[in-house]
Order: sequence, then C-alpha cells, then structure tokens
Amino acid sequence: MNLNDVHQGIQKNRKRKRIGRGTGSGHGKTAGRGHKGQHSRAGASFHPTFEGGQMPLVRRIPKRGFNNRFALQVVAVNVDDLQRCFDDGAEVTLEALRQKHLATGRFDVLKVLGDGELTKTLTISAHRFSRQAKEKIEKAGGRIVILPPKAPVVRNKQKVKSS
Repeated sequence: MNLNDVHQGIQKNRKRKRIGRGTGSGHGKTAGRGHKGQHSRAGASFHPTFEGGQMPLVRRIPKRGFNNRFALQVVAVNVDDLQRCFDDGAEVTLEALRQKHLATGRFDVLKVLGDGELTKTLTISAHRFSRQAKEKIEKAGGRIVILPPKAPVVRNKQKVKSS
C-alpha cells in the first residue's frame, strides 16, 4: 500500500443519484421504485406506522390500567428527611425543599408523610399532611402551615359587553 492510495475514491461532496435517466444509468426505467404497487405510483403517501394491512404494533400490544391526566402530581416528603436536612427552628417552604433536593421536578401538591422521627422544632408549609406527620410535628413543638390548593385554569372566557 502506498500513501497516495489511502484516500483514493473518497470524495468530500458525493454526487447525487440521478434516477430515471435511462437504462444506462442503472437507475432508469422504474427509477428504483420496482414494478407495480403503491410505492411505484406518483404521489403515494401513507401513515409512517402503516404495516401493509397487517395489524399495527400499537394495536397489537395489550393496554392495561388507567392514566388520569387530570390528576394532581403529588410529591411526598417524609418527616425523617426534614429532620436530617433542616436545623432546629428552620422554616420549611417549597423553595427550601427544592434547594435541598427533597422536592424535585414538576408537581402540583406537596404532602408531608410521617415516616421516621422528628425532634426539631420546624415551621412546615405544605399542601397536605398525613395524620402521623401532624402528630409528630406538633409533638416536637413545630407548626404546620397549610398552603392553598392550585387555582384552576380558566380558558376561553369571553368578556361580556355592558350596554
């Protein structure tokens, strides 16, 4: 092998395939479309998931369960996590929980659960509290603040003209 043979045949900009330019080109006559059938016709288009009349994959696979797209996304934080991450007398808010990486991602409701022990006096703001969490927070001398629920989105509300 010689050094001048290394890049032989490699072109920076490859020439496009010229179809339908006679039988001598190798892509003449049917222009790479084969004989007959839907693909061979001009203007042939169909859905990308179409499988030639076979039952499509999306309809073949079983569907189970229920997905409620209107349900609120609830993120849960345990009392044990608050004990571990916050100092005595601290105020626990949504922003503080995000900074400590206890409530991450997109959510609508924050719920405090009662798993673990709490000995620190904390002021905790959340949308919901479990019964055990309430008892443990109040027993430790802390305070709970219930946040208001998420306001519903009003769409296509038209202004009424007064005359």
